[in-house]
Amino acid sequence: MKKFKEIFKNPVFVKLFFANFTSQMGSVIGITAFTFYLLDRFSEQPAYASIAEMMYSLPTLAVFFLVGVLADRMDRQKIAYHCDTISACLSIVLLSAIYVGWMPLIFAVLFLRSAISKFFFPAESGILQGVLSKDDYATSAGLNQMVSSLFMLFGGALGILAYKLTGVYGAIIIDAISFIVSGLLMRACKIPEEVRLPNGKHKWKDLNLAFVFKDFKTGASYILKSKLLCSLIIGFFVFGIVNGGFSVMPIFILKYKLTPQTYEEYSVVLGVVFGSGVLIGSIISSIIVQKIKFHQAIIVGLLVTGSFVVLSGYANSIFIFFCLTFMSALTLPLVNISIGGWMPSIVDKKYMGRVQGWISPLMMLSQTLTLAFISAFFPKWLTIEALFCIVGGGLIIVALYYIMVLPKLAKQESKMLGKTTVAQ
Repeated sequence: MKKFKEIFKNPVFVKLFFANFTSQMGSVIGITAFTFYLLDRFSEQPAYASIAEMMYSLPTLAVFFLVGVLADRMDRQKIAYHCDTISACLSIVLLSAIYVGWMPLIFAVLFLRSAISKFFFPAESGILQGVLSKDDYATSAGLNQMVSSLFMLFGGALGILAYKLTGVYGAIIIDAISFIVSGLLMRACKIPEEVRLPNGKHKWKDLNLAFVFKDFKTGASYILKSKLLCSLIIGFFVFGIVNGGFSVMPIFILKYKLTPQTYEEYSVVLGVVFGSGVLIGSIISSIIVQKIKFHQAIIVGLLVTGSFVVLSGYANSIFIFFCLTFMSALTLPLVNISIGGWMPSIVDKKYMGRVQGWISPLMMLSQTLTLAFISAFFPKWLTIEALFCIVGGGLIIVALYYIMVLPKLAKQESKMLGKTTVAQ
């Protein structure tokens, strides 16, 4: 708790934290309300809801080569600010599109707004890296994990409540207001120029296609040259597999094994169980990572989470399944917070945007491949138990790989940092 109090004494961090909070809140409310609107308005065409979900994820593959380059070459504060303001404007456009009722226009606005939002996180991550000390990185990661778990736990309920009380138009207005508040908070931050522009000033005309791809390749080269960074990026690839598996596996085991007749009701309870586990785990993990080394926390988190995921597939009662799911959710933040706290300390501030720009597409690629794999082989060739073994086993395999490589690489990094400090 002492660390939390200290970090909130940083006025720039406070504004960035609440900017991120309000932005996430608006997005969750807007997305949830719009999904329920589609299910109510087009109950005979459930594909619309699936297409809308795709409009939130596909833009990652469309702009991934741009987001990191812009975050490193242009003013990071202006990028984050304009992401919020443009998203707010597009929310208003979305209202008009819904009023007209032309679905291609609605999906186009959703796609564009989602594409714009992808530029926010790399820019914000670069700013946080610059305004915080290395001792605060893990605390910041823990706080962000707690915010994510809160929205995981209550976000859906907030979206449903907004939809029921104000309708889809009111929910999207709330969405737009949240982006405006986030943008104002971002603009109010007093951020040093070396943090906003770590690579000096560049003009838009400098960022031609050849320059962008060259810079994107430079980011890849930077990652490949660092064995430690490469190893951590592998972790994000596995998280994509986990995200892909967990987006369908819990519903599958409820529908096809545990509660075929009441799986919809229990899926709501499962969301509360998982969200509660992540929230409590975030608080506990934030304390643990202050006591042990990052690589130790990552390995323990992966081993324990993977083991409980495997066991979950063999649960024969809904109570046991919920207990095992809660335990896997409880230890998962240990991995997320450790990697989130470690990354800023090993990545050069001049390359943070480009490194972050590689993470999202890698996660999206592994998530898409996992869903394609499940679609092709379940249930004809794979049982529900096999799916849980594949996802949980993947986490365990990565943990074993990390046991072999991370202690040595972490030791090398510590020596290099020590030499740098002495030289300074």
